[in-house]
Amino acid sequence: MNQSLWSLSGQRALVTGGTKGIGEAVVRQFLDLGASVFIVARDNERLQKQLAAYRQQGHDVAGVAVDISQPGAADTVIAAVSDRWDALDILVNNAGTNIRKPTVDYSPADYEHVLNTNMRSAYELTQAAYPLVKTSGMGKIVMVSSVSGLAHTSSGSLYGMTKAAMLQLTRNLAVEWASDGIRVNAVAPWYINTPLATPVLTNPDKLAGILKRTPMNRVGEPEEVASVISFLCMPASGYVTGQTISVDGGLMAWAY
Repeated sequence: MNQSLWSLSGQRALVTGGTKGIGEAVVRQFLDLGASVFIVARDNERLQKQLAAYRQQGHDVAGVAVDISQPGAADTVIAAVSDRWDALDILVNNAGTNIRKPTVDYSPADYEHVLNTNMRSAYELTQAAYPLVKTSGMGKIVMVSSVSGLAHTSSGSLYGMTKAAMLQLTRNLAVEWASDGIRVNAVAPWYINTPLATPVLTNPDKLAGILKRTPMNRVGEPEEVASVISFLCMPASGYVTGQTISVDGGLMAWAY
């Protein structure tokens, strides 16, 4: 077997929301697979602690504490990445948030917060990163969406519509940027054992409902999503673009 197909050795990766949940799992897997990683997160103290730990393990890491949902954040991140590298091989748009309410109860502030964090940040960062990713000649972009972008869930309409928009952006860019050697794919997780999902997963009644709708009868782990993202960034997936892979324990396959 050609081991180089299943490696990220020498790859330069940018991961948003990289200190918790799925993002943290992605960073750890990328580093173990040989990549250099630039991490974006809001909590500077947590970021610096993790960077120090990774460096102690001999990994090549850097990062910047930025709230990616704020205007101008994308330019700040790409300027920091450009100071370190002259090209970017991998971009993982993972930062996200949610406010669970009935649609009629959302305020304009709720709308702006969820839209800016989930959708605008991914769009603006991808747009700003394009020159660096194009320079790579073998760029990979992965959007961390959700099954809520594919079907109704109890996560709320704002979350669902932003995650659906990420999937359409994935399809558009996969076609538009294919001639630049850039592959664009998405993952759509169901409930994963992350801090964002904790308020739901710690509610016994809600957890029971989730497990009832999940053929594998369990929630997923961050590493299980990270593994799919890693695959989408490897040479082994070199002919895969414009796709959405559900990481959902069978949820989307079960109609009844």
